[in-house]
Amino acid sequence: MAALEHKIDFIALISVDRANPNGDPLNGNRPRTDYNGLGEISDVCIKRKIRNRMQDMGEKIFVQSNDRSDDGCTSLQERVKKTVDLETNKKISDLKDENEYAAAACRTWLDVRSFGQVFSFKEKGESVSIGVRGPVSIHQAVSLSQVEVQSMQITKSVNGASGEKRASDTMGAKHFVRFGVYKLKGSINVQLAKKTGFSSEDAQILKDCLLTLFENDSSSARPEGSMEVIKLYWWEQDCKEVQYSSAQVHRSLKCELRHPEQLPESVEDYEFIVDEEATPGLKPEVKPEV
Repeated sequence: MAALEHKIDFIALISVDRANPNGDPLNGNRPRTDYNGLGEISDVCIKRKIRNRMQDMGEKIFVQSNDRSDDGCTSLQERVKKTVDLETNKKISDLKDENEYAAAACRTWLDVRSFGQVFSFKEKGESVSIGVRGPVSIHQAVSLSQVEVQSMQITKSVNGASGEKRASDTMGAKHFVRFGVYKLKGSINVQLAKKTGFSSEDAQILKDCLLTLFENDSSSARPEGSMEVIKLYWWEQDCKEVQYSSAQVHRSLKCELRHPEQLPESVEDYEFIVDEEATPGLKPEVKPEV
């Protein structure tokens, strides 16, 4: 695989239409918002969806959801014990040298060489604690404008078990964001990519995952078609070293409301402009193409 030679920054714009993009378990599973009323999607939630898409594409993933386990393992420790590194022909758990252990994990699992991982296990009085720093950093996604969170009351129409009396409290609620556009920022560090073996081919897989982030992700909280990546801006800098900081690159995308006095109701209410004067000589690849 070809080594990654250029620093990459990216922004994905995500539309949410009457869906719960990321419920807060400490707030009745209402969509996450900050104190200013802006919607949020945690970086952990985003990485989970990226891992799922990587898995859908046939890649080997270390941190799998239990309901998507493709190797029969029910824990991370079990997965390490059962997995054989093809280069050394040894089980990864049998590798005693920390550098060999980390290198084998990065060769084996795409999410480890992308996001990094802490391997912290204890067995028979011995503990393992090995950390891998990944080159791919993902910010939490934040809405461009304040979002309106609505609630819908629902009722229970059937008993959960035979002979069960109807409970007095048969009411429930579903919460959703009426409409919002969220900005997801991220970057790929070349130096860390060299350490984990993250390649240019891996970067292309990540790009494809971001473009199809919500495929096979529908649920009652996120009906099919209620969430989509409407634009992906992908900046590939000309050198390994920093040509422009990630903050500079991310700021170059201007997202403005056409009618600031009104709450947005569709993507067409926004205007997205890349300020090329902020980063001379650096233009993004935009997907879908304009």
